[in-house]
Amino acid sequence: MDPSTLVLSNSLQGAATLTIILAFAGYLVTFRSTRMMARRADRLRLVNERLNEFYGPLYVASQAGNIAYRSLLKKQGKKQSEPILDSEMKEWVLWMRTIFMPLNDIRERIIIENAHLIVEEEMPHCLLDFVTHVVGYKAVLSKWADGDYSERRSTIGWPPAFDFYVERSYKALKAEQTHLLHNSIWRLYHQLAKRKRR
Repeated sequence: MDPSTLVLSNSLQGAATLTIILAFAGYLVTFRSTRMMARRADRLRLVNERLNEFYGPLYVASQAGNIAYRSLLKKQGKKQSEPILDSEMKEWVLWMRTIFMPLNDIRERIIIENAHLIVEEEMPHCLLDFVTHVVGYKAVLSKWADGDYSERRSTIGWPPAFDFYVERSYKALKAEQTHLLHNSIWRLYHQLAKRKRR
């Protein structure tokens, strides 16, 4: 056997082995990156759903409610609504019926209908406290509709942690959404996906 044939045969075997190893390594890299991108896409879908259907609307309604509440207090020249004086009762009833309760109803509906979107494993107490606060006001407004103004506020007070929870959760999800959208690998994946669709 010719020694040059033997060297050539070994070179071809080495090249074939190297080709197989590189192909397998390429497959592993592609598999892992595809899996990573799919997980990232799933995470982004969940974050977007939470923002669009729960925390976003809850945050906007809460901010609107707080702005309206501060506006009413400013109009009345007060720092807090307690006590509601007899001279302020007509204005209080108007704001409760036309501004505060509609916003409360929106937030209550969001919490009840989309509770599956909360970030935590268990329902935060401040959300439950908010829903019971709203239910308490529904009883008060029912009395007002019958002409009984003996109660001026819900017997279940405003949950102080509610606004903090909503704002903190909304901002954390927006930060996560931004991170997921602006990662360089993610951008590259979207560019490649757009080219494949064309």
